[in-house]
Amino acid sequence: MGSNSSRIGDLPKNEYLKKLSGTESVSENDPFWNQLLSFSFPAPTSSTELKLLEEATISVCRSLVENNPRTGNLGALIKVFLSRTKELKLSAECQNHIFIWQTHNALFIICCLLKVFIYEMSEEELQLHFTYEEKSPGSYSSDSEDLLEELLCCLMQLITDIPLLDITYEISVEAVSTMVVFLSCQLFHKEVLRQSISHKYLMRGRCLPYTSKLVKTLLYNFIRQEKPPPPGAHVFPQQSDAGGLLYGLASGVATGLWTVFTLGGVGSKAAAAPEVSSPLANQSLLLLLILANLTDAADAPNPYRQAIVSFKNTQDSSPFPSSIPHAFQINFNSLYMALCEQQTSDQATLLLYTLLHQNSNIRTYMLARTDMENLVLPILEILYHVEERNSHHVYMALIVLLILTEDDGFNRSIHEVMLKNITWYSERVLTEISLGSLLILVVIRTIQYNMTRTRDKYLHTNCLAALANMSAQFRSLHQYAAQRIISLFSLLSKKHNKVLEQATQSLRGSLSSNDVPLPDYVITFFSSRLLQAGAELSVERVLEIIKQGVVALPKDRLKKFPELKFKYVEEEQPEEFFIPYVWSLVYNSAVGLYWNPQDIQLFTMDSD
Repeated sequence: MGSNSSRIGDLPKNEYLKKLSGTESVSENDPFWNQLLSFSFPAPTSSTELKLLEEATISVCRSLVENNPRTGNLGALIKVFLSRTKELKLSAECQNHIFIWQTHNALFIICCLLKVFIYEMSEEELQLHFTYEEKSPGSYSSDSEDLLEELLCCLMQLITDIPLLDITYEISVEAVSTMVVFLSCQLFHKEVLRQSISHKYLMRGRCLPYTSKLVKTLLYNFIRQEKPPPPGAHVFPQQSDAGGLLYGLASGVATGLWTVFTLGGVGSKAAAAPEVSSPLANQSLLLLLILANLTDAADAPNPYRQAIVSFKNTQDSSPFPSSIPHAFQINFNSLYMALCEQQTSDQATLLLYTLLHQNSNIRTYMLARTDMENLVLPILEILYHVEERNSHHVYMALIVLLILTEDDGFNRSIHEVMLKNITWYSERVLTEISLGSLLILVVIRTIQYNMTRTRDKYLHTNCLAALANMSAQFRSLHQYAAQRIISLFSLLSKKHNKVLEQATQSLRGSLSSNDVPLPDYVITFFSSRLLQAGAELSVERVLEIIKQGVVALPKDRLKKFPELKFKYVEEEQPEEFFIPYVWSLVYNSAVGLYWNPQDIQLFTMDSD
C-alpha cells in the first residue's frame, strides 16, 4: 500500500507499511498518511490473489501488533480515518472522488489490521491496543474517549447516513465488512460467546441509539440489491508532488474490488459460489443476521433482535406501544418482493425464517398476500433440489413451510392457485397443477428421499407435520398428487405394521385374549362394500360406492379424533445452532473477506 507499490508480493517491503508497523511513532497530522492512503498497486483480481494479499500483509500486521503498544500507530490511523469521516457526507455531495477514495483506503487498512488483531489476541488485549498512544508528551490529547467505541459508532453512522452513490459504494461495503470483522472473534471460539466485549459495545452506550436505524438501513440495502459501479467508473487525474503522491485510475479500489465482488470472494466454496450481483446487499444481510443472533446481555435483551421482531409496515398508521424499543417502519411490499427473488441463497432463506417466526406483523402480512406462489415456489424448488443443497438450507426452507401451514387460510388458498408448466419438476410433466398439489408432491418427494438416503428424524418429522397441517384443507388434488399420497400411506403403513408386529411378538404371552385389539371397523366396512360391488371398478364407481357408504356408516362405531395442528417450536437454546450457521454463511459468502480455514474453531470446514 502507498503510492509506490506495484505488486502484491512487494507489500512486505513497502516503505509506508514498514513505517506504519515499525518502531517509529507517526503523528496523526503527518503528511505520511496521504502517502500511505494513495494505493496504486494492481488490486487482486481473483479469490486466489485475495488470499495472497492476506499472506503478503500478515507479517506487517504482526509487526504492528508487536510495536503498537510503544508507537500507538493503530490509534493514529483510526483517528485519521475518524477525522476524514466528518467530512465524508460533504465530500459525497461535492463529488470529491480523491477524498472519498483515500478515506476508503484508510478503512480498508483498518479492516485488514483488525482481522489479524482479533485472531492474534483476546478481546481484552484488543481493547488495550486501542488505548495505546505515542509516548512523546503532548502529541495526543489526554481525553478519556473510548476509541474502539468511537470507531464502531462512526461505522454505524457511515452505513446509515452517507448517501449511496457510485463514489461511495465501496466505502459503504467496507464499513459493513469492517463491522462483520469486528464481530468475527466468534469464529475462533468453539463455544458460543455470551459475555463478549464486542457485544457490550453494540448493545449499550453510544452505539445503542443507532440500533433501529442500522437494522432499517441493512434491510433496505438487501431490498434494493444495488449493484456496484462498473469497472473504470472512477477516474482520477494523475498528479505528483514532492511527497510522491500518485493518482491514476482507481484500479486499486474500484476496479479491483468490483472484480473480487463478482468472483464471490475467497470464502466461497469452489464449485458452488454464485456470482454476487450486489456486494452491499450480500454483506448487509450477513451483518443483519449476525446482529440478530447475538446472545442477550446479562441485564438486557439483544436490541437488534428487538428491532427485527417489532418493525411494522409503512402503511400501518397505528402507534407503537411504549413498551417496544427500537421500533421502526419499512415497506413490506418491497421486502416481500426481495425475499421472493433472493431465496436461492441460504442467508435470504434464513432471513425469511427469522421474520416469519419472530415478527408477527410480517407474518400476518405475508399470509394475507394473494400472490403467495411467488414466495412458496422458490421454497419448493429448494426442497426439490435437496441433493444439491446443504442440510441447513433445506431445514430452513422446510421450517418456513411448516410455519405457513399452521394457518388454515394458507392451506385453503394454495388449492385455488393454478400453476402451469413447472419446468424444474422433472419426474413428470405438470402442464397444470394447483400450488397445493405441487406442495404435496415436493414434500412427499423430500420424505422419500430422506427415507432412502439421509434418514434424518428431524427432517422426517417436520415434513409429516406440514402434510398433517394441510390435510384438513385438501381440495381438488391433482391425480398425481393423490397417487403419491396413497403410495406414501402404503409405505408408511408397511413400516408401521412391521414395527407393530415386532412389538407384539415381544409382548406375546403377557396378554390375554381379551387384550387383543379388534380390526379397524372403518376400514373393514368400506372394504366389504367394495368387494360386494365386484372386480374391475372404475375410479368414478369406487368414489360413488364410498360416498354411499359414508351415508350408511353407523356413526356410533366411529372414534372421534381431535383436530391436530403441528406448530414449529424453537429449541431451548437456538443460538447453539443459529450462531455457527450464520458464521458458516459469512465464511462461505462474505465478499472480499478471507479467513484461514485452519484457524476456524466454531465449525468444521468439511461439514454442511
